[in-house]
Amino acid sequence: MTLLQVSVGGLLERVAARTPAPGGGAVAALTAASAAALVAMAARFSGESATRAEELRALLEPLADADAAAYTAVLAARRLPRDDPERPARIASAMASAIEVPRTVASAATEVADLAAALVATGNRNLVGDARVGELLARAAAEAATALVEINLSDN
Repeated sequence: MTLLQVSVGGLLERVAARTPAPGGGAVAALTAASAAALVAMAARFSGESATRAEELRALLEPLADADAAAYTAVLAARRLPRDDPERPARIASAMASAIEVPRTVASAATEVADLAAALVATGNRNLVGDARVGELLARAAAEAATALVEINLSDN
C-alpha cells in the first residue's frame, strides 16, 4: 500500500514509528503535493488554470514512496559486509537516488510556491489564505528537501 493510500492517521503513525522510513523526505514530498492541491483549488476559484499545479501534484505524490524506498536502499547497501565487492557500487547507486528524489521535490515545490505567490497577488481574494498557506508549505517543503540533498551529498 502506498503512502497515498493510507489514512492521514495511518500516515502519521508510519512516520512516527521507530523505523527509518518514511521520514523527512516523504513528508516533504507530501507537504509539497498538499500545497499543489491548495494552489489548484485557489486557481480554479480565481478563474485561472490549475493545470500546472495538478501536474506538479501528480509529480510529487509518488515521490513520497520513492524517497522512502531510496533511503531504505541506502540503509540496505550500508549493511552489506565491508569486504563485499559490490558494496561501494550499491551504496553509490542508492545514494544517487537518495539525492535525486529530494532534489526533484525541491524543484517542484519551488515551482508550486511561485504559482501560489502569483495567486496571493492576483487571485480570488476569498482564497488568498489558501494560496498563502500553499506558498508557505511549498517553500518549507523545498527548504526541507534541499537540506536532505545537502545531507545526503555530505554522506556520499
